[in-house]
Amino acid sequence: MKKSLQTFGLSLFVVLAFLTIGIGFLFGIDNPVPWIMIAILIALPYINKQLLARRFVAWNDNLSTGIESIDDDHKKLLTLINNLQTAVYYPTGEAFERQAINELVEYTKYHFEREEKMMEGAGYDDFDAHKREHEKMVAKVGEFLEAYEEDREATIDDMLQFLKEWLVSHIAGSDQKYAPFLIANGAK
Repeated sequence: MKKSLQTFGLSLFVVLAFLTIGIGFLFGIDNPVPWIMIAILIALPYINKQLLARRFVAWNDNLSTGIESIDDDHKKLLTLINNLQTAVYYPTGEAFERQAINELVEYTKYHFEREEKMMEGAGYDDFDAHKREHEKMVAKVGEFLEAYEEDREATIDDMLQFLKEWLVSHIAGSDQKYAPFLIANGAK
């Protein structure tokens, strides 16, 4: 519903802009109003592109742990979140949205298991606390998934925002803490 209102609002704006341009030129070619509206219409695709870019998460070197296998997992998780964002933002259908959610959930579980085995195997002191962070995140996603079954539209945006913020924050915070220890113990 929210996306439909946004699309409707944008369409209405474009129609009104063209009307304003037409009426503005009736008052003379030197009238500034139609020229301003033309500039706005020309800038709309760029503005839209910038707004869309904010919806997606991107890898940057500040997120690197220095452990290739973990970094590859993190990049894949970001890609899966972006796939879900695409499924939500563009009208791809419920089946694609559910597939994107399932892939993200399954890969997250796989990644957490792998990361936890590496930490436990190396004897990482803060392993239990890190594992609890994972468990809290999985529980929160479970809550989102239950709410999603009740009301897709109302839940999906909040779930996506949580996933993006949590993952980036977790990688940049907690995962950076264990990285030097695992690297010193031979992790690659």
